[in-house]
Amino acid sequence: MTLFAVISREMCRMVRQPLYWFCLVAAPILSVIFFTTLMDSGLPQNLPIGIVDQDNTTTSRSITRNLDAFQAAAVTQCYPSVTEARRAVQQGDIYGFYYIPQGTSRKAQRQEIPTVSFYTNYAYLVAGSLLYRDMRTMSELASGAATRSVLYAKGAREEQAMAFLQPIVIDTYAIGNPWLNYSVYLCNTLIPGVLMIFIFMVTVYGLGIEVKQGTVGSWLAKAKGQIWTAVGGKLLAQTVVFLLVGLFIVWYLYVHLRFPCHAGIGTMMIVMTLGILGAQGLGVFMFAMLPSLRLGLSFASLWGVLSFSICGMSFPVMAMHPALQGLAWLFPLRHYFLLYVNCALDGLPLSNAWPYAVALLAFAVLPMVLMRRLRHVMLYVPYTP
Repeated sequence: MTLFAVISREMCRMVRQPLYWFCLVAAPILSVIFFTTLMDSGLPQNLPIGIVDQDNTTTSRSITRNLDAFQAAAVTQCYPSVTEARRAVQQGDIYGFYYIPQGTSRKAQRQEIPTVSFYTNYAYLVAGSLLYRDMRTMSELASGAATRSVLYAKGAREEQAMAFLQPIVIDTYAIGNPWLNYSVYLCNTLIPGVLMIFIFMVTVYGLGIEVKQGTVGSWLAKAKGQIWTAVGGKLLAQTVVFLLVGLFIVWYLYVHLRFPCHAGIGTMMIVMTLGILGAQGLGVFMFAMLPSLRLGLSFASLWGVLSFSICGMSFPVMAMHPALQGLAWLFPLRHYFLLYVNCALDGLPLSNAWPYAVALLAFAVLPMVLMRRLRHVMLYVPYTP
């Protein structure tokens, strides 16, 4: 009954403070809606580019039409010179331009190796990468088409021409995300990462506000002086809400949006539960190490934001400095990301990725070794604003 008394007390505190419900429910749900609608098209489409066509022939106009037909690129403007096109890139009107110099068609027909150029603005990494790929592909296709026309003129059959142009045929398959959908690639890690940030901060806030408001005595009185019961009841009240939000996120991503989930919804619900419990355990550790509401919240937000960079989602951990490779294991999001890749994308059973599940459980039970210190912090360390 003591545990239920602490849970009831915490639920009453949560009901009376709207900040709790914003961090527990509203902000995570808004993050889900924001990220999934922001990238609902999967890949950026119709990125504006320019053309500098100084050749002005049937071949150059065909290159322009074909480039405009690519999904990512949209030819929005033709410029008379490279200088004007470069100025448009610098002003942000276009993300790149394709330059066809005068005499390109004539040189191609004479096999004099004409040169075309394309420029992309890599200050915008995603737009620059996609447009570079499309313009490079267009250049290779144009080169192949010119060579094929010469071979046909010399009497080569189609089989002979294609064997010369592409002696080795390459089949490329994107595993896990064959659509190259940026929403699949990013949302499955960004959304749980945002949820973990709120878990860190709510956990630290829930403990720190007791010290700030001087309510530690009444809190421990409900638990009859047992710090285990006091912390457990406080966390359980928050865990229930976070679990409901986390399970909604799993349902929304893998059932409503039909993101790849080869291991089944049940497995991802277990993974999400482990992630939530691990984040809560680390949140208790944060406050125990920095027993100040201000410092604890700063630590929680900093650790949560760093998770996105070091979890391996955007930059592979194996390519980082060895010191950072070791540091990456101290972030729950890193283990959640590896469980997601192994289970949802690769379709492997949870037992195949057991070290990462054990790591999240270790985060969850981390407060057990800190209960004596936490009791001392709550009772004897004065509040510092």
